[in-house]
Amino acid sequence: MTDVTNGADEERASVQPHGGRTVVASDVRTRRIGWSLVAVQALLLLLLVLLPKRRSLFAPPDFLDVLGIILMVGGLALAIIALLSLGAALTPTPVPQQSAALRTGGIYSLVRHPIYSGILVAALGFTLAVGSIWQVILWVALIAFFYAKAFWEDRLLAEKHGVAWFDYADHVSSFIPRFRGSR
Repeated sequence: MTDVTNGADEERASVQPHGGRTVVASDVRTRRIGWSLVAVQALLLLLLVLLPKRRSLFAPPDFLDVLGIILMVGGLALAIIALLSLGAALTPTPVPQQSAALRTGGIYSLVRHPIYSGILVAALGFTLAVGSIWQVILWVALIAFFYAKAFWEDRLLAEKHGVAWFDYADHVSSFIPRFRGSR
């Protein structure tokens, strides 16, 4: 009798010791993907800042500068509020902690990914204030990146929280709050 398994089954079946607990190899793969996404995000944001700018940061401000600064401050504030509201559930990667409950209150009652929303708003503000066409292109790339990252994170949250996550996702959008009028 021949035992035939595919690579995915072997990956799920293998177990490695990790800090006093066992970790399935698919968990290791998921964490690697999470860290890769963090690295790509850092690279995109670094490029946004380092690309040639249309004007100096020290030039007299115009309307776009003022609007950009307001958006940067607002976006960073949103991201910080979202980070702080995660508390002990905060992780450096989009991989949720096994012991963390699904966050649906506070800022997370308005959008599922307020950290990503805040970063995108701040990046838009920076682009308006000092950006060239290169920052505009990169900001669009950031939008695509964060949508892909959020999609992947949503899949992990759905696997972890099941029906509770699907109910939450039915009522709360990813990045932009849904404001529904009374009927």
